[in-house]
Amino acid sequence: MRRVCAALILACGLATGAGAQQVGEVEQGTGAVLRGLDKVNASTADVAIASGASAEFGRLHIRLKECRYPAGDAAGDAYAFLIITDAMSGETLFSGWMLASSPALNPLEHPRYDIWVLRCKTE
Repeated sequence: MRRVCAALILACGLATGAGAQQVGEVEQGTGAVLRGLDKVNASTADVAIASGASAEFGRLHIRLKECRYPAGDAAGDAYAFLIITDAMSGETLFSGWMLASSPALNPLEHPRYDIWVLRCKTE
């Protein structure tokens, strides 16, 4: 959990001196665009999800709680709170913040699927 908190601070620029972002400069998107990879057949697909909604990717059920980004940069520094479960077993595979600029920092650990955040939706 400390790793995720530290990553969010860095992603928002709060840990830097002169370039520090103010809390008021963070905006909330209307949803997020994620990319999914099926490692077995090497296929990718982009998945657009509205905040509070869910989507399916292969055997994964993905629920987006919210997507936030620094004002003026909905793509590079976006971060989304995702809950990813196995659609067959109902087991929670991932629950937390995922960062668009550093997808390997807090990834989904799954033998077949990868999911990462591309950007927040703003409309």
